[in-house]
Amino acid sequence: MNVAVYSHDADTRAELKLAIGRRPAPDAPDAEIVEVATAPALFRLLDAGGVDVMVLDGEAQPAGGMGVCRQAKDEIYDCPPALLVIARADDRWLATWSRADAVVSHPIDPVALARELAGLMRSRAAAITAR
Repeated sequence: MNVAVYSHDADTRAELKLAIGRRPAPDAPDAEIVEVATAPALFRLLDAGGVDVMVLDGEAQPAGGMGVCRQAKDEIYDCPPALLVIARADDRWLATWSRADAVVSHPIDPVALARELAGLMRSRAAAITAR
C-alpha cells in the first residue's frame, strides 16, 4: 500500500518513516513509503491515483499539512485517508476542520502513529476490495 509522507523537513520525513516501518501492524498491508517535500508534488501523486494513505506534517512549510489535507479532501475524488501530525494537542480542532481521518501530535509516539496509520490502511484496503 502506497503511503505518502508529506513534510518539507527531511528529518521529520525520516522520523515518520521510522515510526511507520515496513508494516505498521501485523494485520496491516506492507507500507510502500513515498516521501513528498512539496504540496504540488503531493497533488501530482494524488491526481495520478498513486496514494492509498497520506501522513501529513501539520507544520510543513510553506503549505501546512492541515491546509493541504482540507484542499485534498475538497478537490480529490476518492481522496485517500489522511493522518495529520500536529504540533500541539490543542490543535485537534484545526485537524477536525481539515477533515483529517486521524491525528497524532508531536513529539511523535511511534506506537500511536503506527496504530492510527494501521487503522487507516485497513479501512482503505477494505474499501478498495469492496469496489
